[in-house]
Amino acid sequence: MFRWHTFILAKNTTVNTHPFKPIQELLETESGIPFIHRDLSWLSFNYRVLQEAMDLSVPLFERIKFLAIYSSNLDEFFKVRMAYHRYLVRAGKKAKRELEHDPKMTIKEIRRIVNLQQEEFSSVFLERIVPGLKKHSIYLRRRLDLNNKQREFVENYFHDHMLPFVQPVLLVGEKVRPFLNNAALYLTLQMKPIHDLHADDEYALVKIPSDHLPRFIELPSSSGKHELIMLDDIVRHSVSWMFPGYAIIDTFSVKLTRDAELYIDDEFSGDLIQKIKESLSKRQVGPAARFVYDREMPPQMFEFLCKVFALEKNDTLREGRYHNNFDFFKFPDFGLVHLKNNALPPMAYPLIEKSVNIFETIRTRDHLLHYPYQSYESVIHFFEAAAVDPAVTHIKITHYRVAKNSRIMQALTAAVSAGKQVSVFIEVKARFDEEANLNWGEKLEKEGVTVHYSFPGLKVHAKIALVRRQEGETAKLYAYTATGNFHEETARTYSDFGLFTADERLTKELARIFSYLETAKLPQQAFHHILVGKFNLREKLEQFIDAEIDAAMRGEEAQIILKVNSIQDLAMITKLYQASQCGVKIKLIVRGICCLVPGVPGLSQNIEAISIVDRFLEHARVFVFHQGGKEAVYLSSADWMLRNLSHRIETAIPVYNETLKKEIVNYLRIQLNDNVKARIIDINFLNEYRKTESDLSIRSQLEAYYYARRNTENLQ
Repeated sequence: MFRWHTFILAKNTTVNTHPFKPIQELLETESGIPFIHRDLSWLSFNYRVLQEAMDLSVPLFERIKFLAIYSSNLDEFFKVRMAYHRYLVRAGKKAKRELEHDPKMTIKEIRRIVNLQQEEFSSVFLERIVPGLKKHSIYLRRRLDLNNKQREFVENYFHDHMLPFVQPVLLVGEKVRPFLNNAALYLTLQMKPIHDLHADDEYALVKIPSDHLPRFIELPSSSGKHELIMLDDIVRHSVSWMFPGYAIIDTFSVKLTRDAELYIDDEFSGDLIQKIKESLSKRQVGPAARFVYDREMPPQMFEFLCKVFALEKNDTLREGRYHNNFDFFKFPDFGLVHLKNNALPPMAYPLIEKSVNIFETIRTRDHLLHYPYQSYESVIHFFEAAAVDPAVTHIKITHYRVAKNSRIMQALTAAVSAGKQVSVFIEVKARFDEEANLNWGEKLEKEGVTVHYSFPGLKVHAKIALVRRQEGETAKLYAYTATGNFHEETARTYSDFGLFTADERLTKELARIFSYLETAKLPQQAFHHILVGKFNLREKLEQFIDAEIDAAMRGEEAQIILKVNSIQDLAMITKLYQASQCGVKIKLIVRGICCLVPGVPGLSQNIEAISIVDRFLEHARVFVFHQGGKEAVYLSSADWMLRNLSHRIETAIPVYNETLKKEIVNYLRIQLNDNVKARIIDINFLNEYRKTESDLSIRSQLEAYYYARRNTENLQ
């Protein structure tokens, strides 16, 4: 029987003292249910990204890229999640009483963990990356390291390219309060008047124009060397010219990240599009979410800046000498390809790409693609073929994020020109893509596409498309559904599944979803095959879990495999705990947030969880329920979070083709056997690499690539 008192990790239990170990109060709910705070779990995930920068088996330039990914992730986290917690702090007492955790305590713990991670980041960069670059004759120079020729180059570069952008300002207490642009880099100066070097320190501010110029500038170098200087250090070298009459004692970099949340209430009932447009214009001037400063900055200077910019302690975060380290994405490679990953070119899927009639090919049977191992050209070909096929009458698609120069969108406009009815549902609340999506909507409307936008109280995250084709006297529907967006660029680096089908059990229900999105009228018929968020997704998942519980209670084999980006929904976690207690074997592959605590005796001892961080971003969501050996396999857009299961239109598409089901399960088993890039998720937050009994190294992304290649070769 399922009893909470069997949970043995009580508050007074001694836990691992790993430096990133969160405080116990953020590891369970008020009722004592083991539940890791989502943001602390996310920080643990981002640490796994940082681990890749430490891994000497990863090529050098790829390790530099992981530093950039870590920094980019953290920047977005503070723009949204930390800003959200600060918003909760400002909320009324009644709102705070409804929270599981004190937001002030959460902020304090986040800052503690991030400060520790930032120290490790600096250590990785200085002690591993910089020496690694030197081994390949690549040198990052500081201003004091420059020879005469390089100093002349730096001075000329500053005057020729940087002078109009640096905007020097003398800080005069709280009387002069310059506006800090969101995520812009600045250099703060500690100075004294030359005529009185015993006077109190004075301070100034200079902008580092990385928004206009490359962050890494190549210096004149001797043959066989590549010498670089960061833009920051060119400014450091030049500041004395901007403040004549002052002796520059030292310089320290700072950056302010502003709140990027739009705070658009899901219950808002007015003009949603206009509200988003107005909110976007305010994003760059929002309140402080994070003030980053050089940890070597003197305390009195730090206190002065806090007063000048009206910052509280919880607004601030210590970092190293350089900020905006996502600029490492643009670190020059000098053509040294051996310092990058070996290429894994995506393979063409011949049955679709070489098909004379793609619709006949799909009508014959379902087709599964696995990106980025297989080419995304099949998806593009699907829309381009629909655009020119005279028998196609309608094309419908949901748009969450798409490529900047999207061939799919071009195909849709071409279809309109060919006289077809094209309908696009655009989700304008896709965070950080709101403006791009609005622009796409306006562009498509001008071309004659019927555009439907988000409506209040609903967010659409499903990745579905439908084509109607008139075949004689019969209208036939063809569908493409996926776990990832219709985005040609991310399809090269995100691991996702896509399914082509003409199965009427699925296409009819997909048509019902589009009808709802276009009319906002609730479907008159229930969904029997597709699981749809806000309709039957949560209920059906609970039924699947209950069926496995019943099997386990009868002494039969019972198993669940879940691959998701995040699992946070408390009710579903509770259900999985119950299943574990009843003997259901549960295996989780979770890339990011995992609020569930695996491996707790008497509660979750039958749950194992791993996370895989490697060269491709694991993005697919797959649900597998054993069902007495007749496995139910679903490809989904939905993570197991409250918002996805209850407040969004998501889809989980059943895979009925037995061959394709087996293929998907094989992919999952490859990942479950990973003993190179898989980390263990547990209460200790150690992110230890998972070991298996196999003597053979199994790196699942490479294994998946070669598995996909074997499958593709069999199709020739």
